[in-house]
Amino acid sequence: MGDVMKTQLVSAIQLQEVELQEKPADKQQGSKDPHDGVSGDGDGDGGDDGDEDDEDDDGFSTETFSVEEAVETIGFGRFHILLFLIMGSTNIVEAMEIMLLAVVSPEIRCEWHLQDWQVALVSMMVFLGFMVCGVLSGYLADRYGRWKVVFGGFVWSAYFSLLTSFAPSYGWFIFLRSMVGCGVAGVSQGFVLKTEFIPARYRPVLLPLATIFWMLGSMLIIILGMLVVPTLGWRWMIRLSVTPSIILIFLFKFIPESARYDVSAGNVSAALETLQRIAKMNRASLPPGRLEEPMVQQRGSWRILLGSSFRTTSLLLWFSWFVASFTYYGLVLSSSELLEKNLLCVTDPDRDHLVKHQNQDGLCHCISFQLRDYQTLLISCLGEVALVPLNICLLNVLGRKMCMTLLQLGAAIAFMLLNICTTMFGFTALLFLLRSLVSMNFNVVYIYTAEVYPTVARSLGMGFCTSFSRIGGMIAPFIAQVLMSQSVILALSPFAVACVICALGNFLLPIETRGRALLQSS
Repeated sequence: MGDVMKTQLVSAIQLQEVELQEKPADKQQGSKDPHDGVSGDGDGDGGDDGDEDDEDDDGFSTETFSVEEAVETIGFGRFHILLFLIMGSTNIVEAMEIMLLAVVSPEIRCEWHLQDWQVALVSMMVFLGFMVCGVLSGYLADRYGRWKVVFGGFVWSAYFSLLTSFAPSYGWFIFLRSMVGCGVAGVSQGFVLKTEFIPARYRPVLLPLATIFWMLGSMLIIILGMLVVPTLGWRWMIRLSVTPSIILIFLFKFIPESARYDVSAGNVSAALETLQRIAKMNRASLPPGRLEEPMVQQRGSWRILLGSSFRTTSLLLWFSWFVASFTYYGLVLSSSELLEKNLLCVTDPDRDHLVKHQNQDGLCHCISFQLRDYQTLLISCLGEVALVPLNICLLNVLGRKMCMTLLQLGAAIAFMLLNICTTMFGFTALLFLLRSLVSMNFNVVYIYTAEVYPTVARSLGMGFCTSFSRIGGMIAPFIAQVLMSQSVILALSPFAVACVICALGNFLLPIETRGRALLQSS
């Protein structure tokens, strides 16, 4: 009887083993399937440790995938369109806050009887706030998440921008604008958040197209100035310019935290949930297996930026950002100054041009923009996107380094051509071309920086770079708005020389990021 029971017991055990081998992995009772993420059903549980050990003992290997592999597998879809529209709109906010300085300068000069250096100080204080908070926002984004920093930047900049419209004096105005610059520094981290979701093969196309939103922001503030300032004044223009920030605060809930940040912080379940949500929206699947990446303890450390792997890159990039901001904002403010005071050497001056020159020796130039001045600024803004197709081609064919080198050399030549006497149409066309070149270069610098640094220091790297760029932005007003009144050629020469030196530095960058996957750690 005992032998019969033993035989039946052995047969039952063998039958159970056969059933377990034939049963699909996702139906096994008591185990958490590593393949749940494939269907994108939101069931993002990880595998059970004991079952994994059993599988290893039986000769089976568990498949895993990284965030980079998931992003590339999911590809481009509806989520990325939503991401492009919402995160691209952050450029509208940033552009409006920066371009506002060019539009409002003639008005505050007259209201508070300001000298040239006092007008330049307004721009400098905005960039000072941006510089101080740039590194801080980068550190916080690497330590506590990109989403929180960008959202906080929206709220901060909108609040202080609204307060600016109630500034009772010049001192209050520059203080509140510096607070706005601090908030915009947080908003700029949205570029990192956006980049970390986009597959490598789509980055050279989608990231340059974000320039469209910057152009829209620049044009919107100029149109507001043209329509609102002559009737309601500059204070109402600022109040109305806060509207896009308020709208984006409510839309930002549709953007998730970066999955790359979540895995670096050890929050793999949140990263998997985000990736499953994206896959569901794009009607795609995650790679087979489970998401597995090691947690990185050292996040947001400046030592990574100055370590042996990135030291040369960081130093050259900081100078490149300095020049990109110095030339871009120098051009924006120079355009405003040349039009406001009519310092241009034009062969077909109109009556307003001649009248304004009679006032150029006065302490205060109480001359508001005319319709023709606003139109010239609007046309120059179109230069932001005019050469985007060329920019995309250069990024794909020549790569990031060579693209930045050529754009800086072209900008140097165009800056010196502004000294040539020409018609108003010729000046507008040259301004259009120069705006295209410096805008394209700024965009490529953004792309290269987001691609070259690893996830654990990407936001901090961007923060350091933007802070150095604001040093250039702080110096630019004193060249474009103070020295310009003394000599046009002396004011334009520093921009051209800086472009030439920067072109050499870009050529010497040791890393090319074209077609390269985003690094997770150093």
